[in-house]
Amino acid sequence: MFPFSYEKAHSEQEAIAAAAAGARYIAGGTTLIDLMREEVERPERLVDINALALGGIRVEGSDLVIGALARMTEVAAHPDTLRLQPLVAESLIEGASPQLRNVASIGGNLLQRVRCPYFRMLDAPCNKREPGSGCSAIDGLNGGHAILGVSDHCIATHPSDVAVALIALDARMRVRGPEGERTFPVEELFRLPGDTPHLEHTLKPGELIVDVRVPGGPHSRRARYLKVRDRESYEFALVSAAVAMETEGGVIRSVRIACGGVGTRPWRMRASEAALIGKEPGRPAFDAAARLAADGARPASGNHYKVELLQRTIVRTLEMVGEMA
Repeated sequence: MFPFSYEKAHSEQEAIAAAAAGARYIAGGTTLIDLMREEVERPERLVDINALALGGIRVEGSDLVIGALARMTEVAAHPDTLRLQPLVAESLIEGASPQLRNVASIGGNLLQRVRCPYFRMLDAPCNKREPGSGCSAIDGLNGGHAILGVSDHCIATHPSDVAVALIALDARMRVRGPEGERTFPVEELFRLPGDTPHLEHTLKPGELIVDVRVPGGPHSRRARYLKVRDRESYEFALVSAAVAMETEGGVIRSVRIACGGVGTRPWRMRASEAALIGKEPGRPAFDAAARLAADGARPASGNHYKVELLQRTIVRTLEMVGEMA
């Protein structure tokens, strides 16, 4: 057992000051507590942020604004989510067991650590856990690992489902920290591993996620999330795809595609999107677009199958959207 201190913040300023001094935020704790039990994470100081006014869901114009402390269950079942952003609701329901969804926060879900088994094995080299020690997955059991955005130092996938949907929908996040407030696309939260895989996100020391804003539009209500996994019950994605599409006059006017389970961060498929603009929805266009999705892929020894699975998942998700009224 490693000792740590625990305190409850009663204001954002108090929480930010504690985190800037080295404390770790904790809300639902569904990832951090697990990692502490396994001694992968050893924070010396925790600051509980559940008392902060960062929850709730509201509508501003056509945008859905989700508080960082809103629980996954609450967001997935909220009438405004179902009405304006059903893709967000679908990805949340696919993202965890009911017990976890009841306590896990949206902000915490975005910041969850990787599920690579070697990251959690203290006797296995892992550059995320111990920079410079090596990556056991590259020459180990890597069937579930990334094929996009990988480096010679890490091939772990980011596990969040809702992050995939939010990136497909061009969501933006607002954070506050010692230097004030800033807003940026959710996509920019996640770093590629490069030669510093232990640095997983772009938040500055002490920064606190305030909310996530999901812009509305004709595409947002014609959208689906498809998750392929080893078992139907709670499991992380081998491949997932979030697709939102707008058609007019029988052709595709806008489309957004993001995928999970294949990248070291949730992966936006911009080449595939561009290939679909102006095309008639249908298998020939979908197949051509899906082939572009694996450009630049670097499969490991055990996950070459993901290239074809990625392409098939994108095609099927596009078909599902095309079947919507």
